[in-house]
Amino acid sequence: MNPAPRIVTSLYDVPAPAKLNLFLHVVGRRADGYHLLQTVFRFIDLADVFNFERRSDGRIEREGAVPAWLTPGQDLVVQAAGLLQQATGTRFGAQIQYTKNIPAGAGLGGGSSDAATALIALNRLWQTGLDRPALLALAAQLGADVPVFIHGDSAFAQGTGDLLESIRLPAASYVLVLPQATVSTGQIFSRPDLTRNTKPITITDFTKWQEQQVSGSPSAWFGRNDLQPAACASHPDLSQTAAWLHEQGISSRMTGSGSCFFVQCATASEADVLKQKILVKIQSRESVAGQMVNQVLTSQGLDEHPLKYWIHS
Repeated sequence: MNPAPRIVTSLYDVPAPAKLNLFLHVVGRRADGYHLLQTVFRFIDLADVFNFERRSDGRIEREGAVPAWLTPGQDLVVQAAGLLQQATGTRFGAQIQYTKNIPAGAGLGGGSSDAATALIALNRLWQTGLDRPALLALAAQLGADVPVFIHGDSAFAQGTGDLLESIRLPAASYVLVLPQATVSTGQIFSRPDLTRNTKPITITDFTKWQEQQVSGSPSAWFGRNDLQPAACASHPDLSQTAAWLHEQGISSRMTGSGSCFFVQCATASEADVLKQKILVKIQSRESVAGQMVNQVLTSQGLDEHPLKYWIHS
């Protein structure tokens, strides 16, 4: 006779990793105003961390490092929990403790990742048993970047970010340069000067480019981030930060709608050296970047989401 399954009443140190957009093309706009995108998402090991404890009263309560400006009505974690309750009819609730490490308004997907981690963890904690397609359907209701964190792999994304194809990426480390400015994604997408007609590509275009990097004809970047010029036009600090990095001979790119710029490195040690070089430059008296840059971090690229196998496909 098989033993009864163990009932889980708490989950601790549950990660919600950040993401990078290795490129981001805006290829059109639907009649309803939603933009059509093409991008490659990569997870990195910079992560928010959550503790979840099951409640029997159905309430969703927050504690810990919850940003003061993040009301329950705006919080995608709370929204994700409510959606899962509605979809499954569970009577359980949760006490959720936040440890926030991903800067807000940086284009790193912190809120979206937090929402996906809440869906994955609470599906496990409440034993609601939804599979990946069902969780993806809920994720799509929460925001364009949420589904990729449920998908679980680095992905070539199209549509509004909901059409996802898994893709293999080489090992890489990243230096993240975080300006003091924060960016509203909605504001950037509403700008009239945003490029909205980039020629669509195929996943093969990107994979062929990756092969060239290995075969000896490397180029710094694939494509571009169409949101970067609009974000820099809207936030002069971002434009100055990008120009300063270029002046230092550092090839960077903005992720998402900003404000974070990232530099790809082959190894963690190379990233550490570059981070120190940037910090020394920033701390020099004559550096204008010292007034604009809030933080410089290193992060490792991940092959897959750390909670990928918490979901039944």
